[in-house]
Amino acid sequence: MPDSRSPWIALGALNAAIAVAAGAFAAHGLRGKLDARALEVFETGARYHMYHAFAIIGAGLVASLGVSRGAATASWLFQAGIVLFSGSLYALALTGVKTLGAVTPFGGLAFLAGWLWLAWTTWRG
Repeated sequence: MPDSRSPWIALGALNAAIAVAAGAFAAHGLRGKLDARALEVFETGARYHMYHAFAIIGAGLVASLGVSRGAATASWLFQAGIVLFSGSLYALALTGVKTLGAVTPFGGLAFLAGWLWLAWTTWRG
């Protein structure tokens, strides 16, 4: 019988809460303090953070149902993407240090790899 307890679902939920907090911080704490472009960058980070929080929850559900043993790898890739992609955008928006933008594509690649891994591993069963 599949185990309904999943650290991935818990981690996804925690990430979703952080994404909501980041979005609220952008809307209420940063508006008027950052220029429009920096605010847009921060909000992009929060949006992708939330998308991939849901992805971690979904991969956790797949793992808990026993559908795919590779779902944990996809979750790790999604988490790495959140740290690299969203984290670099948050830092870039808040500090204005343009070199942080060089990290963002690595997070995007982690997101892509996570989605492709999840597709491949669930297809294989």
